[in-house]
Amino acid sequence: METAVKTRTLTMVQAITDGLDTMLREDENVLLMGEDIGVNGGVFRATEGLQQKFGEDRVMDTPLSEAGFIGAAIGMAINGFRPVTEIQFLGFIYPAYEQIMTHASRIRARTMGHYTVPMVIRAPYGAGVRAPEIHSDSTEAIFTHMPGIKVVCPSNPYDAKGLLIAAIEDPDPVLFLEPMRCYRSVREEVPEGKYTVEIGKGKVCREGEDVSIIAWGAMIPVALQSAKKLESEGVSCEVIDLRSLYPIDKDIIAESVQKTGRTVIVHEAHAATSVSGDVLAIINETSFLYQKAPVERVTGFDVPVPYFGFEDYYLPTTDRVIAAVNKVMKF
Repeated sequence: METAVKTRTLTMVQAITDGLDTMLREDENVLLMGEDIGVNGGVFRATEGLQQKFGEDRVMDTPLSEAGFIGAAIGMAINGFRPVTEIQFLGFIYPAYEQIMTHASRIRARTMGHYTVPMVIRAPYGAGVRAPEIHSDSTEAIFTHMPGIKVVCPSNPYDAKGLLIAAIEDPDPVLFLEPMRCYRSVREEVPEGKYTVEIGKGKVCREGEDVSIIAWGAMIPVALQSAKKLESEGVSCEVIDLRSLYPIDKDIIAESVQKTGRTVIVHEAHAATSVSGDVLAIINETSFLYQKAPVERVTGFDVPVPYFGFEDYYLPTTDRVIAAVNKVMKF
């Protein structure tokens, strides 16, 4: 007789804290680094209470130097530790870009596999929380361009904990994007203890027959709300959560779009040189002859993300998604 798995009802940020707590207890080589993550528990309190529980040697407040502590984490990872670093907002990661792209992503290749860099870079991202300038960037495509670093993005508490644990155990560096709009917007049952969600695998959030809506992160709730409204109009939408942006799940994309023949891609990042371009290429390479209409994209605009209340004009909405679905249905 199987034993029922114990669960707790958690928000996404609570699930992230639980995942960090689980791995700090599981592996003494796991340690946390970042600005204000110790005493203050981080900007969003994702590390609240962990320094008191595990000590300053395991949960370390760092100077305000992203290049400095990311560089230090790379050295620690090469030498057997599994550092989990926190960038306060994705828009603050740019000073560390050189360390990530020149060193973290290349050590395995540079040493012909003798060394790897098992580190995680946690970064809250995205608009919709009335943050100031540079706090709402969604620039994941900058990092998916470089082989050697994985990029994942959960949309719900269950996936957040499972993907975070998988990222910590991964032998290579992982950029773990956390949609701020989802931190406390929903609660769901999350298993206690350790479990993983496989990196590189998307999931079907909603089955449908007419149109595939492909999204990730904070756009998954927007896609699901749109699909629910469209159902009342007689349009059956399948919603795919990519979860992993690099490596990307080509199979789930191909299977869905070959079934429906119509596709809408939704993300809040800029349209130019975005991950949606990779999705379009996958559809073209695997499923071109199945398509009944050109693929539509609903995205942020090619401008710096506006801050405070103006972000509402930038972000994709259910109205924009529904309009795109109707366009592919009427083609």
